[in-house]
Parts: sequence; C-alpha cells; structure tokens
Amino acid sequence: MKKDIHPELMDCNVSCACGNKFTTKALKDAMAVEICESCHPFYTGKQTRASKAGKAEKFNQKYGRKPEANKE
Repeated sequence: MKKDIHPELMDCNVSCACGNKFTTKALKDAMAVEICESCHPFYTGKQTRASKAGKAEKFNQKYGRKPEANKE
C-alpha cells in the first residue's frame, strides 16, 4: 500500500433517533442516523409479509384487470 494516501479510520459514536447508541469504525468521529438495527422492522421481526402480499391485488384493482379464471 502507498503511504499517506489512505484516510484514517477512527472510532465513531453513532446515535439513532430511537435513542440507541453504539460505537463502530468510520471516517467521521460521530454520526446521527434515523433508523438502526434496534428499531428497523426487518431486523426486529415486525415486518410482515401481509403488507407485501396485497400489492398485486391492489395493482389489479387500480388498473381494472381481473384475475383470469383457470382454463382447463
């Protein structure tokens, strides 16, 4: 590696809007984030597939498409 061209990596204090605080490595010494692993729905298990499942039906209702009957 070449000398004196790489940025210095330092300890970074991260604070989330939910109140969670943790330390990591970064180029800055402090960061403020809106969402972290403690409050994100995907990581906390609060995200449900039910909210995603209705999108196809919602699209069909909006654009007037009807599901095709099973053709035998």
